[in-house]
Amino acid sequence: MPVSDKMSGMVRHFHVMTKPTGPICNLDCTYCYYLEKEDLYPGKHSWRMQPDVLEAYIKQYCESCQAPEVSFAWQGGEPTLLGVEFFKNALELQKKYAGGRPISNSLQTNGTLLNDEWCEFFAANTFLIGLSVDGPAELHDAYRLDKRGRGSHAKVMEGLAFLKKHKVEFNTLTVINRLNSQHPLEVYKFLKSIGSTFHQYIPLVERKGAEGSLLKLADPPDEKVGDGLADVTDWSVRSDEFGMFLNRIFDYWVRRDVGQTYVQIFDISLASWTGMEPPLCVFRKTCGDAMALEHNGDLYSCDHFVYPRYKLGNVKEKTLLEMASSAAQKKFGEDKATSLPTYCQKCTYKFACNGECPKHRFISTPDGEPGLNYLCAGYKLFFSHIDPYMKQMAQLLREKRAPAEIMGMLEEDRVQKMTEAVGRNAPCPCGSGKKYKQCCMRSTTQTKI
Repeated sequence: MPVSDKMSGMVRHFHVMTKPTGPICNLDCTYCYYLEKEDLYPGKHSWRMQPDVLEAYIKQYCESCQAPEVSFAWQGGEPTLLGVEFFKNALELQKKYAGGRPISNSLQTNGTLLNDEWCEFFAANTFLIGLSVDGPAELHDAYRLDKRGRGSHAKVMEGLAFLKKHKVEFNTLTVINRLNSQHPLEVYKFLKSIGSTFHQYIPLVERKGAEGSLLKLADPPDEKVGDGLADVTDWSVRSDEFGMFLNRIFDYWVRRDVGQTYVQIFDISLASWTGMEPPLCVFRKTCGDAMALEHNGDLYSCDHFVYPRYKLGNVKEKTLLEMASSAAQKKFGEDKATSLPTYCQKCTYKFACNGECPKHRFISTPDGEPGLNYLCAGYKLFFSHIDPYMKQMAQLLREKRAPAEIMGMLEEDRVQKMTEAVGRNAPCPCGSGKKYKQCCMRSTTQTKI
């Protein structure tokens, strides 16, 4: 992550999401917000990042970075459309300009084009792969379709098999939409069953754009397209259902999988409950240090703000550091805090949420102030639900103990409640014919922590 001198007036750090194929993808997902970005470049015939742009980007990124390791992130569209040779060239440029420092690469893919060649390359160069999968086939295939309207789940599983075969490190990115939000444990258990130990759950919220707009989806956050809720797409997750989705998974996870399965939003929440600044941009007080680079070298304020008015410049005309440090980008990042409604400022969970992503702030507060996040109700359901557990895990950390100890504490509490309800000398509820104290009570009782 690039870092610069505080005294220079430049930004201290920033991250770039690189899109070397722009919006071009071999899938045609119903809910994709990025496919339509093709309309930003009318008449474009080549969507491959050209060698001069690639070199300018890598050179500038490495030169801006004063961290011990230089980290690159590749996304799309679908970056594997470029072929392995493109990324071999990128690695050579990284070595050329990194000044001998370690280099890391992550790549997000739909997985459908993965094969032995790709996964041998990823393994040899320690790529971290983010695999997009929305759950079991019946949930995934509802929206994640190919260009012929067919489901992509089977192809994704084939790609996953190649990742496993070559022992490539991967995590899963799951878009939470109107359908799969109704099936939280099916999604969670499926992801576990395919070997995912790190889950990212991304809430899908998109609005239809105003009539006559260049793009079909609304330009966030302040394009006035109607009364807000009426313009949310049919596939977007409902706010309260997103909160309940997280709650159901959390209840299962906190009793079985702490320290074994890592759920991004649970980890981030625990950091907040320990008093740390939330490490993910959407939950931080301000933002602006995570930008998006298009195939032609255009840099935008954020991956979710790739619209003409958020274009900062081009790497062939300005340096990344100049654009990241510009007044426009500084204002973009600070607006997240300064535009937060009073209702949010007074919220109990502001420390963990900070109004979430500005892209989603298009409804009004109960007292009519604009700028409330569409997902507010869902996040309140979630944060209020996890509060006692997070406090306990934060206390464990302060005592230099593992948060996973909460599982034993919860099991002990469950056994105690069952004992009180059943009675030590009552017949065991399992039907064994033995007394409870001589059967399940004995097998489930654990040493006090």
